[in-house]
Amino acid sequence: MKKVSQLHVFRAFASRNYSLYFIGRAVSQFGTWMQRTAVVWVIYSMTHSAFLLGVTIFAEQFPSFLLSIPGGVAADRYNRYTIIRITQVTSMVQAVLLAVLVITGHAAVWAILLLSVALGIINAFDVPARQALINDVVASPEDLPNALSLTTATASLAQLLGPALAGIVLSVFGAGVCFLLNAASFGGVILSLLLMKLPVYQPKKANKKVIAEFAEGFTYIKNTPDIGLIIVMLAVVSLLVLPYNTVLPVFAKVVFKGDASTFGYINSFVGIGAVTGTIFLASRKPGTHLRKVMFVSTLLMGLGLICFSQIKSFPLAMLFAVIAGYGSIAQYTVSNILVQSDAAPNMRGRAIGILLMAIFGMMPLGSLLTGAVSEHIGAPATVLGQGIIAVVIALIFSKFLTGPLKKVNPK
Repeated sequence: MKKVSQLHVFRAFASRNYSLYFIGRAVSQFGTWMQRTAVVWVIYSMTHSAFLLGVTIFAEQFPSFLLSIPGGVAADRYNRYTIIRITQVTSMVQAVLLAVLVITGHAAVWAILLLSVALGIINAFDVPARQALINDVVASPEDLPNALSLTTATASLAQLLGPALAGIVLSVFGAGVCFLLNAASFGGVILSLLLMKLPVYQPKKANKKVIAEFAEGFTYIKNTPDIGLIIVMLAVVSLLVLPYNTVLPVFAKVVFKGDASTFGYINSFVGIGAVTGTIFLASRKPGTHLRKVMFVSTLLMGLGLICFSQIKSFPLAMLFAVIAGYGSIAQYTVSNILVQSDAAPNMRGRAIGILLMAIFGMMPLGSLLTGAVSEHIGAPATVLGQGIIAVVIALIFSKFLTGPLKKVNPK
């Protein structure tokens, strides 16, 4: 029984293309988390401003909000394989430019913010194409939820180990090396793409204008409430709760009296919870009531944040960071599984684009809000409030999340 269970967890690897996709993304995600950790630490070290931490996250994520729907349309209209190759190369260039700025001593705040905006624009086209490509590289449609969970587990594992490694590299070698390692990691994705054997791309006829396809995507979501309500809930959580990570550098430096390594450890314990959550979701059998999983996970996230914000003992606080990380990752993972599984194939890219808009639109605004509030009432009180809000959101959506499953009509 144990062997069967283990095979069940990793069943998506039966597809060679997905295995290559997984390996490439795993390498790249480690570099991505190292860069994210290094960027926020550099900004906080230069400015000591919680508000500017929010501005930094806003600068990267808000362009993705503005362009996520065009990114979704591009994923439906054009060759996703080609789009991803272009975005990986441009992301590599962005990381190299960051490294050059830091190593040469020209790392002005405005320059880092400008490069963060550039990365946000790249991600607006990369993420919808990359998520939609999973459908093309998984051999069996029944393995799609498993593949999505395993892919998210990769990001969670990178969130676990990437910041810890970044903390060590920051302390020993500096931020410039973190950026160079991230630039090198994009080679993993490019290599995996080159090794894939995909069907010859058949260009799709674009009979409608881009704006009409935008509207069609929103109309589809409106007429598919089981998908629409999931996106609404994710948007609210992304605005009011998930930006708690904006003030984690403050906890590391002020609350726990630490340094870059302490910041890396906090992110890593959040990552432990995220890895646990994604492995749990990957092991679920087809037919699992995922909305109930989302309800429980939201409650756990709220309780984890409430306790984390009030505990001064670092080891004990890390226990609740794990719980918060578990609940946080379930928001995106479950939402992604439900949207991709239930959306009609011809609407999938736009549905993913709207889902990403809910994240990239609300989280940067939430980061600004979190940074501004923290400046006035402090990081612990801010995170306490976010934990309480998470519990309230779970209760408001409890009837929808725990009710009987309805079959979605993907027309």
